[in-house]
Parts: sequence; structure tokens; C-alpha cells
Amino acid sequence: MESGPSSESRNKAEKQKGHKKIEPFVTQGDHNAKDLRSWAKKTGFVSMFSSEVGSSRSSGGRNVERTGGGGGGSVLPEIEPVQRMMRNSGFEIEPEVNRVRNDNEADPILLEREEDERRSKKDEFIDVKYPGGDEGEFGNGEPEMKCGIRDNPGFVPLLCYGMQHYLSLAGSLILVPLIIVPAMGGTDKDTATVISTIMLVSGLTTILHSYFGTRLPLVQGSSFVFLAPALVIINSHEYRNLTENKFRHIMRELQGAIIVSSIIQCILGFSGLMSLFLRLINPVVVAPTVAAVGLAFFSYAFPQAGSCVEISLPQLLLVLIFSLHLRRVSILGNRVFQIYAVPLSIIIVWVYAFFLTAGGAYNFKGCSPDIPVSNMLMDSCIKHAYTMKHCRTDASNAWETADWVRIPYPLQWGVPIFHLRTSMIMIVVSLVASVNSVGTYYSASMCINARPPTRGIVSRGIGLEGFCSALAGIWGSGAGSTTLTENAHTIAITKIASRRAVELGAVILIVFSFIGKVGAILASIPQALAASLLCFVWGLILALGLSTLRYTHTASFRNMMIVGVSLFLGLSLPAYFQQYQPETALILPAYFIPYSAASDGPIQSGNSLIS
Repeated sequence: MESGPSSESRNKAEKQKGHKKIEPFVTQGDHNAKDLRSWAKKTGFVSMFSSEVGSSRSSGGRNVERTGGGGGGSVLPEIEPVQRMMRNSGFEIEPEVNRVRNDNEADPILLEREEDERRSKKDEFIDVKYPGGDEGEFGNGEPEMKCGIRDNPGFVPLLCYGMQHYLSLAGSLILVPLIIVPAMGGTDKDTATVISTIMLVSGLTTILHSYFGTRLPLVQGSSFVFLAPALVIINSHEYRNLTENKFRHIMRELQGAIIVSSIIQCILGFSGLMSLFLRLINPVVVAPTVAAVGLAFFSYAFPQAGSCVEISLPQLLLVLIFSLHLRRVSILGNRVFQIYAVPLSIIIVWVYAFFLTAGGAYNFKGCSPDIPVSNMLMDSCIKHAYTMKHCRTDASNAWETADWVRIPYPLQWGVPIFHLRTSMIMIVVSLVASVNSVGTYYSASMCINARPPTRGIVSRGIGLEGFCSALAGIWGSGAGSTTLTENAHTIAITKIASRRAVELGAVILIVFSFIGKVGAILASIPQALAASLLCFVWGLILALGLSTLRYTHTASFRNMMIVGVSLFLGLSLPAYFQQYQPETALILPAYFIPYSAASDGPIQSGNSLIS
């Protein structure tokens, strides 16, 4: 170091400020191992893999620098470039050599920990952070949210965000009644009424969850978890030969089963028992459970879509192109094709099917789509009846029969019917839905950078889901209410996590449920178009379930066996039960056989209430 009065005065000033001068970088030809160990101590580095851990910690980095070198010794010249390299890599390290702390000054690390503990006790969730992640779709890095969980950007942006949120989930909200109502023998007007009921119940339950449940921006609705058990009940022996009021009778049976299962779910949540099962619910359990929901309908989706390939194939290809190849295209700052892949593809293909119908593509000589198949006399008309029903856009008369204003009301289908067998089926389904919801809670919390939900929050959310399922059973939506799994994917794509946006969208959904023609329009979607869309939706559910495995040790043999055996038996056991009902193939369509086969089996209890 240079000498002289000016340099000595500068050194004294720097010592008073608690700083030492660091020389510029000068390359050295040789390095001493002792100097390197000294450098590690001076920079505050603590090795976790060497024997110097104890010595470096016990020496107290700031004392080493203060006493080492005899006061006038020089610091190693490698300190400056190493510090600059650490800053460039994103880890800002302030060595203790440049910081003199008073004896009565608290450690900032301890203060930060105390502040985090105090904040965690005060608030259930911390505010959303904005770290600026890459894409935020459950990838590496944390997502950058456009709107946080407590943000209020204004009425107009909230209105747009709320509509955007529900439009992206349109497939999950309207496709369930498009499947179960025709299977129950309901008319097109009944389908429109059930869609309006689901919209009302979804809006009410979403608002309840936003204020009294998990307080996460999650949408409640009729999940596909309830679809397969509902089809099992619909295609059972008791209801297969009903002729009069078949739809109302089966709907009342479903209502009773849903209400009983919701009571069990309420007890599970509000009693705190759900917190005891949380240690058993991990990604290895959630992954096959959610994936099995999507795999349960492989025998239904494309067999239905294949009835009209000129509509179903363009629909399937379009939704895949939007979600995969055009997902990075941004219009007015929004990735329109990725967010609205489902509604955009439905509108485009629906217009295309309208032109096919108007152009006479499905007009057959001497055949009318308004005549039931049972009243057709010509063999050629019977042959084309299935195509006309699934492909024509005017095959549904929901628009003509639906009222302009109709408010869904409780017990609109009659008093619920309670049977032990159907109730047991729905109780098992409610447990599966609870596991599904727990996985969605954690996924949504990760998306919005919030703390993982505590056991109390999870128990409260599951208990309130049971109460909401009871509301769905009382109103008669045909399925219970649960957290939509696709919701976490929507939050990750849209970057919108505002509770107020979800609440405002729920209010709009309730208003639309009072307009009967809205439900009639949705009920007029051709069945082949809806089935092809289900190929995408159920595939997405399968992918979301398997994606949770990234939080586990996928190379573990135990984890691989649990997931593999669970998925395989989930597909193989229904095929085993089908051999006990060979006459089903002569009565029901092929895509309903896996669900009707569950009515019989190798075990007969002799109790009419159970078997």
C-alpha cells in the first residue's frame, strides 16, 4: 500500500467508518493453501463438506478480519472479483469485513426470522410476491402475477378478469350435464335447466369459499370426479327399464346420495379429522387419484366423438393448435389462444357445423331429425338417425322450449330419495374429491406465491365443500360441488389471482343462471363437438394429476410401484366386473358398459339395499 500523510489520514478515516480498502485485482502466480483458508474465513464462507466448519463458525468472521494481518496487512486481491461474480449470479453477499456491528445491535437474520414468524401468526397467507419468473406454469422459478390475491385494479379490469376466468373453465361447467341428462332420459329443456342450476350453484359456492373457505381464488363447480359414479347409478338395473319420469326419478336418487355424502364430508372437515389424514395425502397419492379421473372416460370420449368426425376432428385439432402452437401469441398483452383455447375452438367449430347443417350435409331423403328413432319406418333413416342427432346444430329444441327467465329453486325435481347403495357410492366419491381438492389447494398456493395452506385451512375448506355439495344436492345439479382441478392451470396461465375477480365472475354467473335462454344455447352444443372437447379436457386432467409427481423422488422404486399399480388396477378392475353382466352389451351402448357393469359382481350380500 502507498505511504504518506495523505494515505495515513485516509486509512484512519476508513477504520473509523468500519471499512477496509480492497486492492484492485492483481493476478498471482502461486497460491498458498493457508491463504485460501484465510480468504474463505474472511469472506464469510462456511464449508458444509470440510472439517473447517467448526473452525470457521467458532472464529467469528468479523473477528478474523479485525485481528488478522496485524492491522496493516493487505487483503487477498481475489476478494473483489469473487464478490462481483456472486452479485452477477443473483446472490448478494456482504462480507463481515466491511461491516462493524455494535455489541448491542441485533442480528438482522434473527430479526428477519422473528418478523416472518410474527407475520405467519397474524396472516394466513402472505401477500403475493412479484419475482418475475419465466413463464410461471409450474415451471422453474416463481410466476410473476399480474394481479395479486388482494389486489383491486378497478371495476372494469375485475369484470374482464372474472369473465376471463370463467370462460376458460366453461368446459368443466357445462359438459357434465351434457352427458348425464341425456343418459337419464331427459329432454333438451331438462338439459338447459340443469346447466342453469349448475351455474347458480357454482356462483354461490365460489363466493362462500372465497369468504369462509380457503380464501384462495378457486372456482367451485360440478367436477368430473362425480361423473363416473353418476353414470354407474344411472345405468343400474333399477332405472334401466323406467319409462315414465325416468329423468326426475334418477335425479332425485342422485340428490339423496349427494346430500348423504356431503354430510360425511362436512364431518370430516369441520371435526378436524381431515388434518389427521393430511400426512397420508402427498403427491404420490394425489397423482394417481387425479389421473384416474381423466382415464375413467377413455371408453366414452372418442367413441362419442367418432359419430361425427367432420366436426369432432377439427374441434380436437383446433384446441390442440391453440393450446400448444399459438399459446405464445399475445393480443393486447394477453395470450388469447392459450387462455381461451376451449371457448374459441367451440365457437369456430360450432359456426362451421352450422354451415354444414344449413348446406344440407346431413339431409337424408325422407328422413327428419325431429322424428324419434322408435317411430322411424325406413331402414335408411334409422341408419342415419344417430348421425343427425350428433352432428346437426338444429337437432336440439332447447331454444324453443326454454323460458327467457327462470330462477332455479331448491327441490325443483322433487323430494330426494335416499338409498344405502347409492349413498355409499357417493361417500367414496366425496373422499376422492377431498383428496383432489387438497392437491388443488397446494397447487394454487404455489401459483400465487402464498404460504402452503395450514391444516386448519384445509379442514375448513373440505368442510365447506361438504356444505356446498349439500346445496348442489338440494338444488339438483346432478353432481356434487368441489374445487375444479383445472383452476390451478387457469391461474398459472392468466397470472390473475385476485379473489375479487373470481367473486365478480361468480356474481355474473348467478345472473346468467336466471336467463333460461343462456342455458338453452349451451344445451344446443352438438354432442359430437362436446365429446371431442372432452378428449382434451380429460387429457388435461390426466396431465395435471401426473404433473404433481415432480414434487416427489420419481426414481424411487416405492413411488413408481404405488403410481403404476394404482393406475393399472384402476383400469383393469372395471374390465373384470364386466364379465358378470354379459347381457348389458345387448341393452346399452358400448360406451356405457364399463359403468353399468359395476351394478353386478362376484359378491352377493343378499341385502336388497346393497346388492
